[in-house]
Amino acid sequence: MMRRVLLAALAAGLAAGVLITALQAFTTTPLILAAEVYESAGEVHGHAHDGDHAHDGDGTLSGSDVDRLVSTLLANVVTAVGFALLLVAGFALSGRHVDERQGLLWGLAGFAVFALAPAAGLPPELPGTMAAELADRQAWWLFAAGGAAVGLWLIVFGRNRFRVPLGLAAALLPHVVGAPAPEAMGGSAPPELAAEFAALAIAVQAVFWATLGCIAGGLYRRLG
Repeated sequence: MMRRVLLAALAAGLAAGVLITALQAFTTTPLILAAEVYESAGEVHGHAHDGDHAHDGDGTLSGSDVDRLVSTLLANVVTAVGFALLLVAGFALSGRHVDERQGLLWGLAGFAVFALAPAAGLPPELPGTMAAELADRQAWWLFAAGGAAVGLWLIVFGRNRFRVPLGLAAALLPHVVGAPAPEAMGGSAPPELAAEFAALAIAVQAVFWATLGCIAGGLYRRLG
């Protein structure tokens, strides 16, 4: 069983990590680079100027671009493998048959827990955005994700007749308490850029979790 869990998680995490890195390169990363230009310039510009993240004149990637891409890929793969381990461990603990279709549902549940629930209070932010203290945001993120996970597990797998209201209460409690707020709102990047980034980041996470769950579920079935 342990070999089955580890192999399914490693393979699914590797595939999903590579996919999300490719998606980010064409969606959220350009917005991050643009926000960094606004942040470093200290004023709004209509377009990015030459800088550390610019491409070489011949169209090839510069050294800083390659370093950023490699570090992003490694971070995404490690994160994806960690999430895949949680998913596959959930497969095993549930005791239910899991295939690609069921894995997709598990992946969407992971998206709801680890992306949608925290984003309801702390949406994805661009560099230069006003924000509360990092430790406070991290603590609330864990609170929101944990509450959503417990709530969803109670609703789906609970046997108590009050499982639905208890699950909803657990999922909503972090949002009733409220996410930590910054002392002032705003940021160096235009609000339109920030809104586009938040929407794209959540969409990329949806693709990531759907892919992760589908691949993990298929591998878990085959290895079993």
